[in-house]
Amino acid sequence: MGPGALLQEVRVIRNILIVVYLVVGVYVANSHHYFTHLTSLLAVLSAVLAVLLWPLVLFGVSLHLK
Repeated sequence: MGPGALLQEVRVIRNILIVVYLVVGVYVANSHHYFTHLTSLLAVLSAVLAVLLWPLVLFGVSLHLK
């Protein structure tokens, strides 16, 4: 196994971790009702923030923009 193969494995693992992080973020945001009523830009931004910053949501931080 050469250095190119190792670098490729690292990229694959990193991409898998990113996908897992985003899937968990979607689940947490959905369970905290960030995907209900996505009728305004602020609601969509709140949902995006909740997906990206889902650990904060678990600690009780409200990311609902007003």
